[in-house]
Amino acid sequence: MTSNEATGSATGRLEVLGNHTDYNQGLVLAMGVGFTMEVRGKKRDDHRLLLHAQDLRQNFAGSLDDLSPRPQMAWANYILGVLQGLKDRGVSLTGLELEISSHLPMGAGLSSSAALTVATQRCLQKLWGFRMDPLEMAKVSQEAEHRYAGVKCGLLDPMAILHAKKDHLVLLDFRSMEVVAIPFPQEAVFVVASCGEKHALVDGEYNERRQSCEEAARLLSVASLREIGLQDLERKKGSLPDLVYRRALHVVGETDRVKRAAVCLKNKDLIGFGKLLDESQASSRLNFENSIPALDKLCEASQESPGHLGARLSGGGFGGSTLHLVEASREKEFLTAFLAKAKKELGHPIEHFVTRPA
Repeated sequence: MTSNEATGSATGRLEVLGNHTDYNQGLVLAMGVGFTMEVRGKKRDDHRLLLHAQDLRQNFAGSLDDLSPRPQMAWANYILGVLQGLKDRGVSLTGLELEISSHLPMGAGLSSSAALTVATQRCLQKLWGFRMDPLEMAKVSQEAEHRYAGVKCGLLDPMAILHAKKDHLVLLDFRSMEVVAIPFPQEAVFVVASCGEKHALVDGEYNERRQSCEEAARLLSVASLREIGLQDLERKKGSLPDLVYRRALHVVGETDRVKRAAVCLKNKDLIGFGKLLDESQASSRLNFENSIPALDKLCEASQESPGHLGARLSGGGFGGSTLHLVEASREKEFLTAFLAKAKKELGHPIEHFVTRPA
């Protein structure tokens, strides 16, 4: 079935635990949030491509005959990347007008770019009448990031968005590509706080971390860091440069923490689960060095607040947001203390929201 007009939407996502593990074939716990990206589409009778970004108040006009990246139009590049990916897979493209509206905070680490690419694909599937399985859709989104934004990201963001489930965390295995939904206890909520510095990965930091992980795997003679455990890594520490070892320690440790977190959640052990979030943040700060002082200060303010169970950065790091696991019964108490401490430390009010898996 095709239609002359269609709408596609996608939620933002939060990485709950499992930092930079996706492109290392590791494990990640993720969830959807209640904010969405919406793409409304209309067919055209020509080969024109007209894009309107409502929130940015920007327009792009082009042709389906030229889907090359546009350096000055970052948001439009994601859509051009999706169209190229669909074209490569044999989807027949027709003239198109798309209007994008977002309820996602930009640069807050909620993966607005992946939400845009997924929402675009969902809109176009309705508009052009084709189907694609979630893994292939995730690959189209990933290719758009790689080829059109210059970020060598893994499949985490689109996969988490495509499989998001209300009141559940999503356990993603990036070796087997298995997806398992794990119920999230009612006794806790997540507070997401923005550090005020935009989450930006295109300056090379993300790509450098990925190269270090690939170098570690090469020196350890494994296909990916998923193939090695913490004990083996410690035993082979001497064969790695210190920086490469610390990058690998973070990633291997994260997959181990996700395994333990899944057990905690099944046993409704929120204290144990929260401690793993705190451990993850410490590793981000010391080993992977993808935290920044503003993120560290938010996590420290959280630890000093009533109802705190655990806190860590969420997403690629280098800015964006922190994720705080909080006792649901002490949410107001926590927020009063946390927001005051964080404002004092950072010198500005903290934008935040409270959520459960959506």
